[in-house]
Amino acid sequence: MNHEIPINPSQRWEWLKYQLRSQGSSLRKLSDELGVTDNAVQLAKYTPYPRMERAIAKKLGFTPQAIWPERWNHDGTPCRERPNRAEKLTTAKTQKKYCVNNSSVSNASAHRQMVREA
Repeated sequence: MNHEIPINPSQRWEWLKYQLRSQGSSLRKLSDELGVTDNAVQLAKYTPYPRMERAIAKKLGFTPQAIWPERWNHDGTPCRERPNRAEKLTTAKTQKKYCVNNSSVSNASAHRQMVREA
């Protein structure tokens, strides 16, 4: 396996896809293994997405810091503009409680939650 990870983001993405294919895998197979949509894995190409970056790196036998040094700190934590943002999705029950008790939640979030319950 070629361990020369390209610095250019578009070349890096093609390199990642090539490395997955050389192992008999693909982004599609990875999304199936993780139980997410194809788009969720593809988002790692355009925007920091720690969960997907970790999954891709693990599949290739690298650390996310090695593949995306601009997105990760040296201590293994993701670089973030919003450092207190949770990575995991909240459950509907938790989200409902959060929406009811916190007046700072947007109307759009509250509306989406009401639509899901309907």
